[in-house]
Amino acid sequence: MATQQEPIKQPLLKKLLSKEELAEEACFAFTAILKYMGDLPSKRPRLGNEYTDHIFDGPLKHEILRDEIYCQIMKQLTDNRNRLSEERGWELMWLAAGLFTCSQNLLKELTAFLRSRRHPIAQDSLQRLQKTLRNGQRKYPPHQVEVEAIQHKTTQIFHKVYFPDDTDEAFEVDSSTRAKDFCQNISQRLSLRSSEGFSLFVKIADKVISVPEGDFFFDFVRHLTDWIRKARPTRDGITPQFSYQVFFMKKLWTNTVPGKDRNADLIFHFHQELPKLVRGYHKCTKEEAVKLAALVYRVRFGESKQELQAIPQMLRELIPNDLVKIQSSNDWKRAVVQAYNQDAGMSPEDAKITFLKIVYRWPTFGSAFFEVKQTTDPNYPEMLLIAINKHGVSLIHPQTKEILVTHPFTRISNWSSGNTYFHMTIGNLVRGSKLLCETSLGYKMDDLLTSYISLMLTNMNKQRSIRVK
Repeated sequence: MATQQEPIKQPLLKKLLSKEELAEEACFAFTAILKYMGDLPSKRPRLGNEYTDHIFDGPLKHEILRDEIYCQIMKQLTDNRNRLSEERGWELMWLAAGLFTCSQNLLKELTAFLRSRRHPIAQDSLQRLQKTLRNGQRKYPPHQVEVEAIQHKTTQIFHKVYFPDDTDEAFEVDSSTRAKDFCQNISQRLSLRSSEGFSLFVKIADKVISVPEGDFFFDFVRHLTDWIRKARPTRDGITPQFSYQVFFMKKLWTNTVPGKDRNADLIFHFHQELPKLVRGYHKCTKEEAVKLAALVYRVRFGESKQELQAIPQMLRELIPNDLVKIQSSNDWKRAVVQAYNQDAGMSPEDAKITFLKIVYRWPTFGSAFFEVKQTTDPNYPEMLLIAINKHGVSLIHPQTKEILVTHPFTRISNWSSGNTYFHMTIGNLVRGSKLLCETSLGYKMDDLLTSYISLMLTNMNKQRSIRVK
Protein backbone atom coordinates (compact mmCIF):
# COMPACT_ATOMS: atom_id res chain seq x y z
CA MET A 1 0.00 0.00 0.00
CA ALA A 2 0.97 3.66 -0.11
CA THR A 3 2.70 3.59 3.28
CA GLN A 4 5.29 1.11 2.02
CA GLN A 5 6.57 3.32 -0.78
CA GLU A 6 7.38 6.91 -1.62
CA PRO A 7 4.56 9.30 -0.58
CA ILE A 8 1.86 9.54 -3.22
CA LYS A 9 1.89 13.02 -4.70
CA GLN A 10 0.12 14.24 -7.81
CA PRO A 11 3.07 15.42 -10.00
CA LEU A 12 0.94 17.83 -12.14
CA LEU A 13 3.25 19.33 -14.76
CA LYS A 14 3.63 23.13 -14.73
CA LYS A 15 1.99 23.51 -18.15
CA LEU A 16 -1.26 22.14 -16.66
CA LEU A 17 -1.49 24.48 -13.68
CA SER A 18 -3.15 27.28 -15.63
CA LYS A 19 -5.67 24.94 -17.33
CA GLU A 20 -8.26 24.17 -14.71
CA GLU A 21 -10.32 21.56 -16.59
CA LEU A 22 -7.28 19.61 -17.78
CA ALA A 23 -5.67 19.80 -14.33
CA GLU A 24 -8.88 18.29 -12.94
CA GLU A 25 -8.74 15.56 -15.61
CA ALA A 26 -5.12 14.81 -14.63
CA CYS A 27 -6.11 14.46 -10.96
CA PHE A 28 -9.02 12.21 -11.93
CA ALA A 29 -6.63 9.98 -13.95
CA PHE A 30 -4.12 9.92 -11.06
CA THR A 31 -6.81 8.65 -8.66
CA ALA A 32 -7.69 5.91 -11.19
CA ILE A 33 -3.98 4.93 -11.43
CA LEU A 34 -3.77 4.58 -7.64
CA LYS A 35 -6.96 2.52 -7.50
CA TYR A 36 -5.78 0.29 -10.37
CA MET A 37 -2.43 -0.27 -8.62
CA GLY A 38 -4.15 -0.96 -5.28
CA ASP A 39 -2.58 2.11 -3.60
CA LEU A 40 -5.99 3.62 -2.89
CA PRO A 41 -8.91 1.58 -1.55
CA SER A 42 -11.67 0.94 -4.06
CA LYS A 43 -15.08 -0.69 -3.83
CA ARG A 44 -14.88 -1.88 -7.43
CA PRO A 45 -12.86 -4.90 -8.56
CA ARG A 46 -10.03 -4.38 -11.08
CA LEU A 47 -12.03 -6.14 -13.80
CA GLY A 48 -12.70 -4.99 -17.34
CA ASN A 49 -11.49 -1.62 -18.55
CA GLU A 50 -13.23 0.86 -16.24
CA TYR A 51 -10.04 2.16 -14.59
CA THR A 52 -8.02 2.08 -17.80
CA ASP A 53 -10.77 4.14 -19.50
CA HIS A 54 -10.48 6.75 -16.72
CA ILE A 55 -6.69 6.82 -17.07
CA PHE A 56 -6.32 6.88 -20.87
CA ASP A 57 -9.43 8.62 -22.19
CA GLY A 58 -8.10 12.12 -21.33
CA PRO A 59 -4.60 11.84 -22.86
CA LEU A 60 -6.02 10.36 -26.07
CA LYS A 61 -8.21 13.46 -26.45
CA HIS A 62 -5.73 16.06 -25.14
CA GLU A 63 -2.07 15.85 -26.18
CA ILE A 64 -1.02 17.97 -23.20
CA LEU A 65 -2.09 15.17 -20.79
CA ARG A 66 0.14 12.48 -22.39
CA ASP A 67 3.35 13.62 -20.68
CA GLU A 68 1.36 13.94 -17.45
CA ILE A 69 0.22 10.29 -17.55
CA TYR A 70 3.72 8.98 -18.35
CA CYS A 71 5.16 11.09 -15.51
CA GLN A 72 2.52 9.78 -13.10
CA ILE A 73 3.23 6.14 -14.01
CA MET A 74 7.03 6.61 -13.84
CA LYS A 75 6.64 8.34 -10.45
CA GLN A 76 4.61 5.38 -9.10
CA LEU A 77 7.18 2.90 -10.43
CA THR A 78 10.10 4.71 -8.77
CA ASP A 79 11.15 3.26 -5.40
CA ASN A 80 7.89 1.32 -5.16
CA ARG A 81 8.52 -1.39 -2.57
CA ASN A 82 5.09 -2.97 -2.89
CA ARG A 83 5.54 -5.75 -5.42
CA LEU A 84 1.85 -6.07 -6.34
CA SER A 85 1.51 -2.31 -6.83
CA GLU A 86 4.66 -2.27 -8.99
CA GLU A 87 3.39 -5.15 -11.17
CA ARG A 88 0.17 -3.28 -11.82
CA GLY A 89 2.09 -0.09 -12.57
CA TRP A 90 4.03 -1.93 -15.28
CA GLU A 91 0.73 -3.14 -16.75
CA LEU A 92 -0.30 0.51 -17.11
CA MET A 93 3.06 1.45 -18.67
CA TRP A 94 2.66 -1.38 -21.23
CA LEU A 95 -0.86 -0.23 -22.11
CA ALA A 96 0.16 3.45 -22.37
CA ALA A 97 3.10 2.67 -24.69
CA GLY A 98 0.75 0.97 -27.14
CA LEU A 99 -1.67 3.92 -27.22
CA PHE A 100 0.29 7.18 -27.50
CA THR A 101 3.77 8.65 -27.25
CA CYS A 102 4.97 11.66 -25.26
CA SER A 103 6.55 14.98 -26.23
CA GLN A 104 10.12 15.11 -27.59
CA ASN A 105 11.18 16.77 -24.31
CA LEU A 106 10.05 13.75 -22.26
CA LEU A 107 10.88 11.03 -24.80
CA LYS A 108 14.57 10.90 -23.90
CA GLU A 109 13.77 10.58 -20.19
CA LEU A 110 11.03 7.97 -20.75
CA THR A 111 13.30 5.90 -23.03
CA ALA A 112 16.14 6.06 -20.46
CA PHE A 113 13.67 5.04 -17.71
CA LEU A 114 12.48 1.97 -19.67
CA ARG A 115 16.05 0.97 -20.64
CA SER A 116 17.29 1.21 -17.06
CA ARG A 117 14.62 -1.02 -15.52
CA ARG A 118 15.12 -4.77 -15.19
CA HIS A 119 11.43 -5.62 -15.13
CA PRO A 120 10.56 -7.97 -18.05
CA ILE A 121 7.73 -5.68 -19.24
CA ALA A 122 10.09 -2.67 -19.48
CA GLN A 123 11.76 -3.89 -22.67
CA ASP A 124 8.44 -4.82 -24.25
CA SER A 125 7.01 -1.39 -23.32
CA LEU A 126 9.99 0.27 -25.03
CA GLN A 127 9.40 -1.74 -28.23
CA ARG A 128 5.69 -0.81 -28.11
CA LEU A 129 6.59 2.86 -27.66
CA GLN A 130 8.88 2.74 -30.72
CA LYS A 131 6.12 1.03 -32.72
CA THR A 132 3.63 3.73 -31.68
CA LEU A 133 6.12 6.40 -32.78
CA ARG A 134 6.25 4.73 -36.22
CA ASN A 135 2.56 3.80 -36.66
CA GLY A 136 0.76 6.69 -34.99
CA GLN A 137 -1.44 6.89 -31.92
CA ARG A 138 -4.74 5.23 -31.18
CA LYS A 139 -8.13 6.97 -30.89
CA TYR A 140 -9.71 4.89 -28.11
CA PRO A 141 -8.59 3.51 -24.72
CA PRO A 142 -7.44 -0.14 -24.70
CA HIS A 143 -9.94 -2.84 -25.53
CA GLN A 144 -10.82 -5.29 -22.76
CA VAL A 145 -8.87 -8.01 -24.64
CA GLU A 146 -5.66 -5.91 -24.33
CA VAL A 147 -6.23 -5.15 -20.64
CA GLU A 148 -6.94 -8.80 -19.80
CA ALA A 149 -3.90 -9.94 -21.81
CA ILE A 150 -1.40 -7.88 -19.80
CA GLN A 151 -3.17 -8.69 -16.51
CA HIS A 152 -2.50 -12.35 -17.35
CA LYS A 153 1.15 -11.48 -18.14
CA THR A 154 0.62 -12.13 -21.85
CA THR A 155 2.27 -9.60 -24.12
CA GLN A 156 1.22 -11.55 -27.22
CA ILE A 157 -2.45 -11.47 -28.23
CA PHE A 158 -3.77 -14.11 -30.61
CA HIS A 159 -7.10 -13.56 -32.28
CA LYS A 160 -9.29 -16.21 -33.86
CA VAL A 161 -10.41 -15.37 -37.42
CA TYR A 162 -13.22 -17.28 -39.15
CA PHE A 163 -13.36 -18.05 -42.90
CA PRO A 164 -16.35 -18.79 -45.18
CA ASP A 165 -15.37 -22.47 -45.59
CA ASP A 166 -16.07 -23.02 -41.85
CA THR A 167 -12.40 -23.10 -40.88
CA ASP A 168 -10.63 -20.69 -38.53
CA GLU A 169 -7.09 -19.79 -37.53
CA ALA A 170 -5.46 -17.71 -34.80
CA PHE A 171 -3.40 -14.66 -35.74
CA GLU A 172 -1.23 -12.43 -33.60
CA VAL A 173 -2.47 -8.85 -33.27
CA ASP A 174 -1.06 -6.03 -31.21
CA SER A 175 -2.11 -2.53 -30.21
CA SER A 176 -0.65 -1.02 -33.40
CA THR A 177 -2.09 -3.55 -35.87
CA ARG A 178 -4.15 -1.81 -38.53
CA ALA A 179 -6.85 -3.70 -40.46
CA LYS A 180 -4.79 -3.51 -43.68
CA ASP A 181 -1.76 -5.21 -42.02
CA PHE A 182 -4.07 -7.83 -40.48
CA CYS A 183 -5.55 -8.59 -43.94
CA GLN A 184 -2.08 -8.92 -45.47
CA ASN A 185 -0.96 -11.30 -42.69
CA ILE A 186 -4.01 -13.50 -43.29
CA SER A 187 -3.52 -13.42 -47.08
CA GLN A 188 0.12 -14.49 -46.71
CA ARG A 189 -0.73 -17.30 -44.28
CA LEU A 190 -3.43 -18.63 -46.65
CA SER A 191 -1.12 -18.19 -49.70
CA LEU A 192 -3.58 -15.91 -51.50
CA ARG A 193 -2.22 -14.12 -54.58
CA SER A 194 -3.44 -10.74 -53.31
CA SER A 195 -5.32 -9.23 -50.38
CA GLU A 196 -7.12 -6.74 -52.67
CA GLY A 197 -10.87 -6.82 -52.23
CA PHE A 198 -10.69 -8.78 -48.96
CA SER A 199 -11.80 -7.30 -45.66
CA LEU A 200 -12.09 -8.06 -41.98
CA PHE A 201 -15.64 -8.11 -40.64
CA VAL A 202 -16.68 -7.93 -37.01
CA LYS A 203 -19.88 -9.71 -36.04
CA ILE A 204 -21.40 -8.26 -32.87
CA ALA A 205 -25.00 -8.56 -31.65
CA ASP A 206 -27.06 -8.69 -34.88
CA LYS A 207 -24.64 -6.71 -37.05
CA VAL A 208 -21.72 -7.66 -39.31
CA ILE A 209 -19.58 -4.59 -40.01
CA SER A 210 -16.55 -4.23 -42.26
CA VAL A 211 -13.38 -2.83 -40.63
CA PRO A 212 -11.96 0.17 -42.59
CA GLU A 213 -8.46 -0.81 -43.72
CA GLY A 214 -6.80 2.27 -42.20
CA ASP A 215 -8.25 1.73 -38.71
CA PHE A 216 -6.34 0.19 -35.82
CA PHE A 217 -8.05 -3.15 -35.27
CA PHE A 218 -8.62 -2.74 -31.53
CA ASP A 219 -9.79 0.87 -31.98
CA PHE A 220 -12.49 -0.27 -34.38
CA VAL A 221 -13.70 -3.11 -32.13
CA ARG A 222 -13.69 -0.78 -29.13
CA HIS A 223 -15.67 1.87 -31.04
CA LEU A 224 -18.15 -0.76 -32.23
CA THR A 225 -18.76 -2.33 -28.80
CA ASP A 226 -19.25 1.13 -27.25
CA TRP A 227 -21.70 2.07 -30.01
CA ILE A 228 -23.73 -1.15 -29.63
CA ARG A 229 -23.73 -0.78 -25.83
CA LYS A 230 -25.13 2.76 -26.05
CA ALA A 231 -27.82 1.58 -28.47
CA ARG A 232 -28.89 -1.25 -26.12
CA PRO A 233 -30.10 0.18 -22.79
CA THR A 234 -28.99 -1.34 -19.49
CA ARG A 235 -31.44 -3.64 -17.76
CA ASP A 236 -31.77 -3.56 -13.97
CA GLY A 237 -28.61 -1.43 -13.86
CA ILE A 238 -26.58 -4.16 -15.60
CA THR A 239 -24.66 -3.08 -18.71
CA PRO A 240 -24.93 -5.81 -21.38
CA GLN A 241 -21.67 -7.50 -22.36
CA PHE A 242 -21.13 -8.22 -26.04
CA SER A 243 -18.82 -10.85 -27.41
CA TYR A 244 -17.72 -10.50 -31.00
CA GLN A 245 -16.31 -12.68 -33.78
CA VAL A 246 -13.91 -11.69 -36.53
CA PHE A 247 -14.44 -12.89 -40.11
CA PHE A 248 -12.21 -12.50 -43.16
CA MET A 249 -14.07 -12.48 -46.48
CA LYS A 250 -14.08 -11.19 -50.03
CA LYS A 251 -15.82 -7.81 -50.07
CA LEU A 252 -15.02 -6.19 -53.43
CA TRP A 253 -15.06 -8.50 -56.45
CA THR A 254 -13.45 -6.10 -58.95
CA ASN A 255 -10.70 -8.40 -60.28
CA THR A 256 -12.11 -11.80 -59.33
CA VAL A 257 -11.67 -14.36 -62.12
CA PRO A 258 -12.27 -18.03 -61.17
CA GLY A 259 -9.17 -20.17 -61.66
CA LYS A 260 -6.79 -17.22 -61.23
CA ASP A 261 -6.29 -17.69 -57.46
CA ARG A 262 -7.04 -21.30 -56.53
CA ASN A 263 -6.82 -20.84 -52.76
CA ALA A 264 -9.14 -17.82 -52.86
CA ASP A 265 -11.61 -19.83 -54.97
CA LEU A 266 -11.58 -22.81 -52.59
CA ILE A 267 -11.71 -20.98 -49.25
CA PHE A 268 -13.72 -17.86 -50.13
CA HIS A 269 -15.30 -17.43 -53.57
CA PHE A 270 -17.19 -20.76 -53.75
CA HIS A 271 -18.50 -20.58 -50.17
CA GLN A 272 -19.58 -16.95 -50.53
CA GLU A 273 -21.31 -17.47 -53.90
CA LEU A 274 -23.18 -20.69 -53.03
CA PRO A 275 -25.68 -19.12 -50.53
CA LYS A 276 -26.59 -16.42 -53.09
CA LEU A 277 -27.37 -19.11 -55.66
CA VAL A 278 -29.63 -21.21 -53.42
CA ARG A 279 -31.47 -18.10 -52.17
CA GLY A 280 -32.50 -17.56 -55.78
CA TYR A 281 -30.86 -14.17 -56.30
CA HIS A 282 -29.37 -14.90 -59.75
CA LYS A 283 -31.22 -15.38 -63.04
CA CYS A 284 -30.44 -19.03 -63.64
CA THR A 285 -31.77 -21.50 -66.24
CA LYS A 286 -33.01 -24.98 -65.31
CA GLU A 287 -30.04 -26.54 -67.15
CA GLU A 288 -27.55 -24.36 -65.26
CA ALA A 289 -29.30 -25.16 -61.96
CA VAL A 290 -28.92 -28.91 -62.61
CA LYS A 291 -25.23 -28.62 -63.53
CA LEU A 292 -24.50 -26.44 -60.48
CA ALA A 293 -26.44 -28.77 -58.13
CA ALA A 294 -24.37 -31.74 -59.34
CA LEU A 295 -21.18 -29.79 -58.65
CA VAL A 296 -22.36 -28.77 -55.15
CA TYR A 297 -23.18 -32.44 -54.44
CA ARG A 298 -19.65 -33.39 -55.59
CA VAL A 299 -18.09 -30.73 -53.34
CA ARG A 300 -19.95 -32.20 -50.35
CA PHE A 301 -19.75 -35.94 -51.03
CA GLY A 302 -17.00 -36.44 -53.63
CA GLU A 303 -17.29 -39.79 -55.44
CA SER A 304 -19.76 -41.21 -52.87
CA LYS A 305 -23.05 -42.11 -54.59
CA GLN A 306 -24.66 -43.22 -51.36
CA GLU A 307 -26.27 -39.81 -50.68
CA LEU A 308 -27.76 -39.50 -54.20
CA GLN A 309 -30.97 -41.13 -52.90
CA ALA A 310 -31.36 -38.23 -50.43
CA ILE A 311 -31.32 -35.52 -53.14
CA PRO A 312 -35.12 -34.87 -52.86
CA GLN A 313 -34.62 -34.06 -49.15
CA MET A 314 -31.68 -31.72 -49.78
CA LEU A 315 -33.06 -29.85 -52.81
CA ARG A 316 -33.14 -26.50 -50.98
CA GLU A 317 -29.39 -26.81 -50.39
CA LEU A 318 -28.71 -27.54 -54.07
CA ILE A 319 -31.29 -25.75 -56.25
CA PRO A 320 -32.17 -22.01 -56.30
CA ASN A 321 -35.26 -21.48 -54.10
CA ASP A 322 -37.25 -19.86 -56.89
CA LEU A 323 -36.73 -22.90 -59.17
CA VAL A 324 -37.37 -25.78 -56.75
CA LYS A 325 -41.10 -26.01 -57.55
CA ILE A 326 -40.87 -25.89 -61.36
CA GLN A 327 -40.62 -29.70 -61.45
CA SER A 328 -41.02 -32.66 -59.10
CA SER A 329 -38.26 -33.58 -56.66
CA ASN A 330 -37.78 -36.90 -58.48
CA ASP A 331 -37.30 -35.09 -61.80
CA TRP A 332 -34.69 -32.88 -60.17
CA LYS A 333 -33.00 -35.94 -58.69
CA ARG A 334 -32.88 -37.73 -62.06
CA ALA A 335 -31.37 -34.69 -63.78
CA VAL A 336 -28.80 -34.03 -61.02
CA VAL A 337 -27.67 -37.69 -60.92
CA GLN A 338 -27.19 -37.66 -64.70
CA ALA A 339 -25.12 -34.43 -64.54
CA TYR A 340 -23.12 -35.83 -61.62
CA ASN A 341 -22.24 -39.00 -63.57
CA GLN A 342 -21.02 -36.92 -66.51
CA ASP A 343 -18.36 -35.36 -64.23
CA ALA A 344 -17.07 -38.71 -62.92
CA GLY A 345 -13.54 -38.48 -61.57
CA MET A 346 -13.66 -34.72 -60.92
CA SER A 347 -12.22 -33.75 -57.52
CA PRO A 348 -14.33 -31.71 -55.03
CA GLU A 349 -11.79 -28.88 -55.39
CA ASP A 350 -12.14 -28.80 -59.18
CA ALA A 351 -15.92 -28.95 -58.74
CA LYS A 352 -15.75 -25.69 -56.72
CA ILE A 353 -13.83 -23.94 -59.51
CA THR A 354 -16.10 -25.33 -62.26
CA PHE A 355 -19.09 -24.04 -60.26
CA LEU A 356 -17.52 -20.56 -60.09
CA LYS A 357 -16.74 -20.53 -63.82
CA ILE A 358 -20.45 -21.05 -64.60
CA VAL A 359 -21.64 -18.35 -62.15
CA TYR A 360 -18.90 -15.98 -63.41
CA ARG A 361 -20.71 -15.73 -66.79
CA TRP A 362 -23.68 -14.00 -65.12
CA PRO A 363 -23.74 -10.19 -64.77
CA THR A 364 -24.65 -10.62 -61.08
CA PHE A 365 -21.52 -12.67 -60.19
CA GLY A 366 -19.77 -11.32 -57.07
CA SER A 367 -22.78 -9.23 -56.02
CA ALA A 368 -23.97 -8.36 -52.56
CA PHE A 369 -27.79 -8.63 -52.70
CA PHE A 370 -30.33 -6.65 -50.69
CA GLU A 371 -34.09 -7.19 -50.56
CA VAL A 372 -35.64 -3.73 -50.15
CA LYS A 373 -38.95 -1.88 -50.39
CA GLN A 374 -39.13 1.29 -52.51
CA THR A 375 -41.93 3.80 -53.17
CA THR A 376 -40.02 6.59 -54.98
CA ASP A 377 -40.19 5.25 -58.55
CA PRO A 378 -43.56 3.97 -59.90
CA ASN A 379 -41.76 2.36 -62.86
CA TYR A 380 -40.24 -0.27 -60.58
CA PRO A 381 -41.95 -2.85 -58.33
CA GLU A 382 -42.39 -1.90 -54.68
CA MET A 383 -40.30 -4.88 -53.56
CA LEU A 384 -36.90 -4.81 -55.26
CA LEU A 385 -33.72 -6.85 -55.25
CA ILE A 386 -30.65 -4.60 -55.33
CA ALA A 387 -27.27 -5.99 -56.37
CA ILE A 388 -24.07 -4.05 -55.71
CA ASN A 389 -21.09 -5.33 -57.72
CA LYS A 390 -18.17 -4.14 -59.86
CA HIS A 391 -20.60 -2.86 -62.54
CA GLY A 392 -22.42 -0.53 -60.13
CA VAL A 393 -25.84 -0.73 -58.48
CA SER A 394 -28.40 -2.93 -60.27
CA LEU A 395 -32.15 -2.94 -59.61
CA ILE A 396 -33.54 -6.43 -60.16
CA HIS A 397 -37.13 -7.68 -60.45
CA PRO A 398 -37.57 -9.99 -57.44
CA GLN A 399 -39.67 -12.59 -59.36
CA THR A 400 -38.25 -12.66 -62.90
CA LYS A 401 -34.67 -11.77 -61.81
CA GLU A 402 -34.47 -9.44 -64.82
CA ILE A 403 -32.01 -6.55 -64.35
CA LEU A 404 -34.24 -3.49 -64.69
CA VAL A 405 -31.39 -0.97 -64.69
CA THR A 406 -27.72 -0.76 -63.70
CA HIS A 407 -26.40 2.55 -62.39
CA PRO A 408 -22.61 2.67 -62.88
CA PHE A 409 -20.64 4.18 -60.00
CA THR A 410 -19.71 7.19 -62.16
CA ARG A 411 -23.43 8.16 -62.27
CA ILE A 412 -24.08 7.94 -58.52
CA SER A 413 -23.64 11.42 -57.07
CA ASN A 414 -24.86 11.03 -53.51
CA TRP A 415 -25.95 8.37 -51.03
CA SER A 416 -26.80 8.05 -47.34
CA SER A 417 -28.20 5.51 -44.90
CA GLY A 418 -29.87 5.17 -41.51
CA ASN A 419 -31.25 2.41 -39.31
CA THR A 420 -34.27 1.90 -41.57
CA TYR A 421 -33.32 3.29 -44.98
CA PHE A 422 -30.85 3.67 -47.84
CA HIS A 423 -31.02 6.71 -50.12
CA MET A 424 -29.24 7.25 -53.43
CA THR A 425 -29.15 10.04 -56.06
CA ILE A 426 -28.35 9.11 -59.67
CA GLY A 427 -27.02 11.83 -61.96
CA ASN A 428 -27.23 15.55 -61.28
CA LEU A 429 -28.01 16.48 -57.65
CA VAL A 430 -30.75 18.89 -58.81
CA ARG A 431 -32.28 17.07 -61.79
CA GLY A 432 -31.12 13.54 -61.02
CA SER A 433 -33.40 10.68 -60.03
CA LYS A 434 -33.61 9.54 -56.43
CA LEU A 435 -34.13 6.10 -54.93
CA LEU A 436 -35.24 5.70 -51.31
CA CYS A 437 -35.33 2.15 -49.93
CA GLU A 438 -36.68 0.73 -46.70
CA THR A 439 -34.07 -1.67 -45.31
CA SER A 440 -32.30 -2.46 -42.05
CA LEU A 441 -29.09 -3.11 -44.02
CA GLY A 442 -28.60 0.46 -45.24
CA TYR A 443 -25.26 0.64 -43.40
CA LYS A 444 -23.95 -2.30 -45.47
CA MET A 445 -25.14 -0.81 -48.77
CA ASP A 446 -23.58 2.54 -47.82
CA ASP A 447 -20.26 0.92 -46.90
CA LEU A 448 -20.10 -1.20 -50.09
CA LEU A 449 -20.85 1.77 -52.32
CA THR A 450 -18.22 3.88 -50.53
CA SER A 451 -15.63 1.08 -50.81
CA TYR A 452 -16.23 0.33 -54.51
CA ILE A 453 -16.11 4.03 -55.44
CA SER A 454 -13.00 4.57 -53.31
CA LEU A 455 -11.25 1.64 -55.06
CA MET A 456 -12.37 2.93 -58.47
CA LEU A 457 -10.91 6.41 -57.73
CA THR A 458 -7.66 4.91 -56.39
CA ASN A 459 -7.22 2.84 -59.57
CA MET A 460 -8.01 5.86 -61.78
CA ASN A 461 -5.37 7.93 -59.94
CA LYS A 462 -2.82 5.11 -60.35
CA GLN A 463 -3.46 4.98 -64.09
CA ARG A 464 -3.17 8.77 -64.33
CA SER A 465 0.20 8.79 -62.53
CA ILE A 466 1.46 6.00 -64.81
CA ARG A 467 0.50 8.07 -67.90
CA VAL A 468 2.20 11.18 -66.46
CA LYS A 469 5.44 9.27 -65.90
